[in-house]
Amino acid sequence: MRKVLWMGLALASALVVSSCNSGPTGPVKGYGETTGTGGQTGQVVPNNKKIKLGIVFDTGGIGDQSFNDSAWRGAQRCQNELGVEVMKVESTKEADYTTNLQAMANAGCDIVVGVGITMRSAIEQAAKDSPNTKFVSIDGEPLAGMDNVRTIQFKEEEGSFLVGYVAGLVSKTHKIGFVGGMDMPLIHKFQFGYMAGAKTANKDTEILPAKYTGDWVNTDKAKVAAELLYGSGADIVYHAAGKAGLGVISAAKDKNLWAIGVDSDQDGVEPGHVLTSMIKHVDEGVFQTVKDFKDGKFTPGAVVYDLKSGGVGTSDFKYTKDVIGAENLQKLDAVKARIVNGEIKVPNDEASYNAYLQTLK
Repeated sequence: MRKVLWMGLALASALVVSSCNSGPTGPVKGYGETTGTGGQTGQVVPNNKKIKLGIVFDTGGIGDQSFNDSAWRGAQRCQNELGVEVMKVESTKEADYTTNLQAMANAGCDIVVGVGITMRSAIEQAAKDSPNTKFVSIDGEPLAGMDNVRTIQFKEEEGSFLVGYVAGLVSKTHKIGFVGGMDMPLIHKFQFGYMAGAKTANKDTEILPAKYTGDWVNTDKAKVAAELLYGSGADIVYHAAGKAGLGVISAAKDKNLWAIGVDSDQDGVEPGHVLTSMIKHVDEGVFQTVKDFKDGKFTPGAVVYDLKSGGVGTSDFKYTKDVIGAENLQKLDAVKARIVNGEIKVPNDEASYNAYLQTLK
């Protein structure tokens, strides 16, 4: 009876995708560092078997113009380029995660993607309950001994360093701010990478105390937080708050100042008020993992995408090249090269940030 109920939930909640939009703006060049438990690769999927991909979104959902939308672009690529059947479900609250993941497995999905770090424990439970289904945890920590789970991770601090560097170069008030979603180590990577980049560009940059909304969806909270930062003299505010971060961009427009977007290219959300965006290629992580499964190359453990592999970076400055200036863009390219070749070790928490400041001349 329980299995029947799960399948009913899957059919009621998941939508089989019949059409899709375009894929990502550009592919990642390759993997970064690979870690984890190792394990055997799977068998190559027979050509006549249609793979079924399930994707479970966190509370931000499709339409956040950020993290979830990037994952969705990856799923759409899987459908377009790999011929995969896609089912999706959006979670209204964290308590839905386990139910939705298990429903996908019971509906016959071969591989199930859980979008977001807060889904980690739910993925662990679903993977134990459905050992013959592959699961993908985006942003979680590797699950030891779980041979059917791959974790996709990113060096968000490296991309955040770049947008912070741009902020440090162009800020007129020499004050900048940051608005995060959940106050957790993952978001600290964005925060302290950004701060380090700004200080590298200009040691005199004042970084106002960070604000956190406490969730991924409340745009009003994020807007109020940004308004407080702008009111304290910041002319640039970077957000890492998912859908909530759209409130930061709205505040930037109202104040005629700058925001910095995250995860997806948000430069066009309010053209002329988004200085740049830190791009995090969740789409490529999803696509490559499903391709690996199809090719019999799925392995458990963690796959890490970094700046060198093209997993993180900046937008193309479509609306802001003239504001930033050619000379500053050349400086940015030089800093990118220093990160890629290992000359700059980007901090990812408060301790490493404080240590990094001691190295600045």
